[in-house]
Amino acid sequence: MDLSTNWTFRQADSSEWLSAKVPGGVHMDLLYNEKIEDPFYADNEIDQRWIEEKNWIYQASFQVDKALLKRQFVDLVFEGLDTYADVRLNGESILTADNMFRSWTTEVKALLQEGENTLEVYFESPINRNREIAESYPYALPSGNEPDDISLKVGSFTRKAGYQFGWDWGPRFVGCGIWRPVYLSAWDGAQIDHVYTQTLEISEDSAQMMTQVQVAVKEAGQYKIVVDEQVYERELEAGTHTISHAFTVQDPQLWWSSGLGDPHLYETNVALQGGRKILDQRQASYGIRTIELINEPDDMGTSFYFKLNGRPVFMKGANYIPQDMFLSRVSPEQYDSLIQTVKEANMNMIRVWGGGIYEENLFYDLCDQNGILVWQDFMFACSLYPDLPDFHATIREEVRENIIRLRNHPSIAVWCGNNEVEVAWNNWGWQDRFGYTQEDSLEIWDNYVRIFQQMIPEELESLDQSRPYTSTSPLSNWGTPENFNHSTMHYWGVWHGRDRFEEFANNVGRFMVEYGFQSFPDYSVLEGVIPADEMRLESDIMKIRQKSYIGNGLILEHVEQYFDTPQSFEEFVARSQETQALGMQMAISSHMEAYPHCMGTLFWQLNDCWPGPSWSVIDYYGNRKAAYEAVKREYGKDIEEAFF
Repeated sequence: MDLSTNWTFRQADSSEWLSAKVPGGVHMDLLYNEKIEDPFYADNEIDQRWIEEKNWIYQASFQVDKALLKRQFVDLVFEGLDTYADVRLNGESILTADNMFRSWTTEVKALLQEGENTLEVYFESPINRNREIAESYPYALPSGNEPDDISLKVGSFTRKAGYQFGWDWGPRFVGCGIWRPVYLSAWDGAQIDHVYTQTLEISEDSAQMMTQVQVAVKEAGQYKIVVDEQVYERELEAGTHTISHAFTVQDPQLWWSSGLGDPHLYETNVALQGGRKILDQRQASYGIRTIELINEPDDMGTSFYFKLNGRPVFMKGANYIPQDMFLSRVSPEQYDSLIQTVKEANMNMIRVWGGGIYEENLFYDLCDQNGILVWQDFMFACSLYPDLPDFHATIREEVRENIIRLRNHPSIAVWCGNNEVEVAWNNWGWQDRFGYTQEDSLEIWDNYVRIFQQMIPEELESLDQSRPYTSTSPLSNWGTPENFNHSTMHYWGVWHGRDRFEEFANNVGRFMVEYGFQSFPDYSVLEGVIPADEMRLESDIMKIRQKSYIGNGLILEHVEQYFDTPQSFEEFVARSQETQALGMQMAISSHMEAYPHCMGTLFWQLNDCWPGPSWSVIDYYGNRKAAYEAVKREYGKDIEEAFF
């Protein structure tokens, strides 16, 4: 029973109720009610920071009939609460949430009443919630993405999308809300929790497969679990049970990435019966494929490449960020358009980067269908995290839930623990900047090891042994030439090191996970969000729009290196895109020509979350920059024909 209608909201210290959209968030609800202006216009992001300091209350009423109350069990399910939420049903407290990346389910039948029911969600400001915790923690923790003018940085303490606290390509909008669907789920006796099909082995003419069905049983009894046409009869006690169904597929059609073959998908159908009654049914797609990561010493240093169905594959792709600062605005059509754009650009891999979100199921479905492999980060990036029992407990549940939710997708090629945390610890000078003692440093590193080298691998060992794990990206730092012979690399000599584009050819790693160069979106895009009298590079509003500490000046410097000096701001905008395209062309051609030393190239970044200057090749509105066409041309070159 969908509960997405009849919602209202108010500021906790106000009595004015306003209409709300669910799924959604507080910024969009304020905008729809004309309480704020367009957050993306001019410097509104600064003026609207008051929103992050407030607490908010959401409320809805819904009708329940006798038929629902006749069911044995009724669960209230929130697929996503952002982030600190206390939920009440008919005045009774039923759950407390503390993690944007988890779903929340609780039994509520005893509290439901025939007729009208009231659901209330009280959202506490993440800033308010974590202010005392951050201030009382033994030492400051880096929250690498938060703007310098934020005096108290609490992002590290908050299990919330990191990019919403700010980044060097996007604004700061720390909101709250019911950001994924909410509904009642009614059932009797037992239900199917999830279905997981994995490839065990592929031979010349067959594939050995295993489907696992997890069943949650409330009433002990005799049950039938039907997996395709195979029937399993079990006497099940109350609790959670896993039924394993081994089967063979003759002459299998394998799942291949784009450019290598058809991403063929099979379907499995599962039904759960109690007596003569069908209690639950699930349909799940799966692909027959194996994926291996070869990360081991070789005669060049340390390899890092993937084998798909036993075949080494050169990965061509990009880093992906959320498509909007306000996630509920991203439509299914936008997801489809983006993945089609990825495929059209001859990519075969996309990295879901660790400062965003574990994406919607639709995103992974589209990658499955289009043969786009996914490098999946866990949601940790550029920060250190607290060593607190409750924090560890919630991230363990976050990790478990998202492994279970996503592991059935053949597109997911690798799990990655975090983005740049280890390289930052070793190279960014955090110890000196934050005044860590030797004892502090040992505690911080031990906590890092517990999360990324123990906790996450433990959960993967238990839940998904079918794909590899790398604890962090990158595994090597670009500051030392020798490091380009070892594993993964984020090369930022071009940009942070202020190198010319020619240095791309001299700095090619074994697997290039990040590199890139900024440009501006089209002039017409800027006209829609920047006042006319501020449409110049050095205006106050344009400086605010540029989030990189060296952004505008460095773009101009490179424009003048490779093209004539722009005679107007409009010309500068166009030249910025041409310059970015040149840089991307030089980088990607260098990586592909370095095969087999280099076996993958994922540029930063594919897309945008708002209209402004960034490293993207596709702007916020889906317009393709000049660099997109350069990427498409380079990735269209057949490296396998040239080198295999």
